[in-house]
Amino acid sequence: MYAPRGAKAMVKETIQESFRDRIATVDASGKRNWVYAQKPVGRLYNLRTAVSLGFFALFVTLPFIHIDGRPLFLFNIPSARFIIFGKVFWPQDFFIFGLTMITFVIFIILFTAAFGRLFCGWVCPQTVFMEMLFRKIEYVIEGSAAQQKLNKTRPWTAGKITRRAIKYLVFYLLAFVIANFFLSYIIGIKELYKIITEPVGQHIGGFTSIIVFSAVFFAVYAFFREQACTVVCPYGRLQGVLLDKNSMIVAYDYKRGEPRSKYTKKAAPDTGDCIDCLQCVKVCPTGIDIRNGTQMECVGCTACIDACNAIMDRIGKPQGLIRYASENGIANKETLHYSTRMKLYTGLLSILVILLGILLMSRKDIDATIMRTPGMLYQERGTDSVSNLYNIKIANKTIENIPLHLQLEDSNGRIEVIGSSTVPVKKEDESAGTFFVVLPKKWIRERKSMLRIGLYQGGKQIDVVTTNFLGPVTDEP
Repeated sequence: MYAPRGAKAMVKETIQESFRDRIATVDASGKRNWVYAQKPVGRLYNLRTAVSLGFFALFVTLPFIHIDGRPLFLFNIPSARFIIFGKVFWPQDFFIFGLTMITFVIFIILFTAAFGRLFCGWVCPQTVFMEMLFRKIEYVIEGSAAQQKLNKTRPWTAGKITRRAIKYLVFYLLAFVIANFFLSYIIGIKELYKIITEPVGQHIGGFTSIIVFSAVFFAVYAFFREQACTVVCPYGRLQGVLLDKNSMIVAYDYKRGEPRSKYTKKAAPDTGDCIDCLQCVKVCPTGIDIRNGTQMECVGCTACIDACNAIMDRIGKPQGLIRYASENGIANKETLHYSTRMKLYTGLLSILVILLGILLMSRKDIDATIMRTPGMLYQERGTDSVSNLYNIKIANKTIENIPLHLQLEDSNGRIEVIGSSTVPVKKEDESAGTFFVVLPKKWIRERKSMLRIGLYQGGKQIDVVTTNFLGPVTDEP
């Protein structure tokens, strides 16, 4: 049996537990709670600012870096052409690209299992642009979080309209710049330059893409904001699956902080260090209370750590009430360690990396496919020879034009390329050709014979392709 609780106690408990029913940016009626995050101040925020400056520098300089005439990175999805560290990948390399994606997913699992959402808080483009660029500009134009919240309730005066218009104008200009650089990772900086400098009519698709991307980025950073992390991003949704009690997270030390009490110079001996100042909540960009434990909305930005450390310094308590720790570290005072699960992920990741390395090392710069022309049988060449007609498709992944010479390997016969003695292949392009393989009848012993055709460039063999030769069966020795 237990004593009935009063109505006030039940309401208070309901409010405290409501974070389990919905995300922090949605109220009980389903409407959005706009987050006015207070600007953090502290060592970790300064470090994140430095990291973000490095991120911005990389973002705007990488499109200009070229290796052997190729961009360092290019993800041209419409043309199915990808360049990673100067190496071009075509649809023929899809299995390598697929394995790379699998390896990346395993890495994300391992990284999250070990370090939680460290990526989200420090180098995720959404967080970096939102917190280190757009929100800082918002502070300059519209004032602190408290001023912004107060301005929302004020009537629309000329000053309020002017500030809001300036903010949105600056936001759109930044979104436009970001959209241009984003597009340069898809089509290349040289193509982007053509869109910018040449008449719009010649690049309707590219110009439209810039306008669409600009509108999307503006909408995300001006209105959608933290909901990109809490509603859209699949990584945040997977956090509960990937994390365990040994993962490093931004955690509140409830053993040290509870029970909470308001600050007094002579605190009661049975109270914790948390003085319920709510500073950790005020600086949170997703509006959560980190004291409720690990939550999906937490992006690990460390703003609450800086805020809490500043309060602990003021009241003469040691820092670290909110800190990087694991659940076991808080509950059992365990240090962060490499768990068995992490070791298994590491082993699997190592195998995939080795396999991927082998595939990349053995990857050919010339990919050729040879197929006998469908629907055609062999052709008699006089009384002593038989020919088959073949089609060849070649992908040249190099930056040089290559005239390919075809030659039979381990067979007596000859190859007759239609229209030329070689198959010309342009740089970074695909080409096709047609040729005959002519064999003496006396060398044909089976209905289908295996042929090995060598591809030569200037006398150097660069590949060997196998195919079948269809001919009559002869009994001649």
